[in-house]
Amino acid sequence: MFAKCFLVTLVLGGAAIAADDHASPVTFSKDVLPILQKNCQTCHRPGQIAPMSFLTYKETRPWAKAMKVAVASRKMPPWFADPQVGRFLNDHSLKPTEIETIAKWANTGAVEGDPKDMLAAVNWPDGWQIQPDVIVRGPVVDIPAHPKNDVIEWMSVTVPTGFTKDTWVTSVQIKPEHPAVAHHICLGFNAHTADVTYFEPVWQDKERDTEGSAIPSKGATFGPATPGGRFTSMAEDCYLPGNPVADYREFQAAKLVPAGSDITLNLHYTPNGTAVTDHVQVGFTIAKEPPQRRYVSLSTSAPMDATHFAIPPNDGNWQSPPADVTFDQDVELVYMMPHMHFRGKDMKYTLVYPDGRKEVVLSVPHYDFNWQLGYSTSVKVPKGTKLHVDAHFDNSPNNKFNPNPSRTVYYGEMTWEEMMFPFFGVVVDKDVDPKKILLGRGPIPGGA
Repeated sequence: MFAKCFLVTLVLGGAAIAADDHASPVTFSKDVLPILQKNCQTCHRPGQIAPMSFLTYKETRPWAKAMKVAVASRKMPPWFADPQVGRFLNDHSLKPTEIETIAKWANTGAVEGDPKDMLAAVNWPDGWQIQPDVIVRGPVVDIPAHPKNDVIEWMSVTVPTGFTKDTWVTSVQIKPEHPAVAHHICLGFNAHTADVTYFEPVWQDKERDTEGSAIPSKGATFGPATPGGRFTSMAEDCYLPGNPVADYREFQAAKLVPAGSDITLNLHYTPNGTAVTDHVQVGFTIAKEPPQRRYVSLSTSAPMDATHFAIPPNDGNWQSPPADVTFDQDVELVYMMPHMHFRGKDMKYTLVYPDGRKEVVLSVPHYDFNWQLGYSTSVKVPKGTKLHVDAHFDNSPNNKFNPNPSRTVYYGEMTWEEMMFPFFGVVVDKDVDPKKILLGRGPIPGGA
């Protein structure tokens, strides 16, 4: 172990390992490209979220030294789960040997090597991270450069699925044309009703202060709340920065969309000073045969009312009220995604089993709002288990993303307001009613 750690130190130091560098040359073609294909090219290619492409040597070579710094500090690839907690199926963080390889390549001239050593290029879908079987046209939204108070309220738009028969969906990708202004776009499936007007945006104007924050009223809550100020939603699938695809295939499951369903999209845009028109598309992959397992998207929240959720000024470690749900069915917990805004600091998911035993299944000690990552796992959860989620917020000047540490921050829709909203996904038998998975759930619009 000491020898390995010592080698990493020397590699990252650069010059001290010159002899070893010459003894075992590292090249892009043979050593670096396989790492990029496995861990980086999902984002680092044209049309995706990363600002530069790593598909070819010519594109990658100018970034060699920056890559070394990014991987050595574990800034890239982004992955924020505590490695001592839980087991994750989609962990794309680099192994120490992969970090050594990239550092050594940068330290020794970032050479190309023999092109014959290259793996075949990955056949990435053009503009998509899935290869959709069906593409549904979504709404077209004009985003002004400078709206009133620089705020565009959340809006909902309903569009037809076009599904003429019950359809088992195995993955979903929501694709905005202008990701730079798309904070999130989420969708849910609803039975069609005669009063629906397709492609017509609907929103609620809120009274806001000079900084664009909604003015809270005593006892007011955010969104459809249950008694006590808690909110539990049949959350569906979302586009979020760093998390554009919901893929159930890795869990050998699918989501049922009944024939004739509509899609209702919830859209949240953040203008950036440039007027654009966003054309949204939704891509689906479809199961050829009905699956045995059904995927259900869920979420919960801390209390949203201003009495319970109010982050004090200059507080660097405010503990939110927890979010709790209880499972009323045996399930397999397969997915977790913390969601907070600029002041989010950390989040922890804990299962409290019926016998009182506690198990931390996800801890994100350094939350980063810029990367809304989801963590795939496999945990058998018996009926009667509680999911308990804790979080802290940094409303101090030490938080470089904090727009104003001198104000009290309430629950709200905009990024300068806050949320404590843990998403999670479970897999059940295909015949289980999704609305009966959580104890005490009332009727929730949407499907699963």
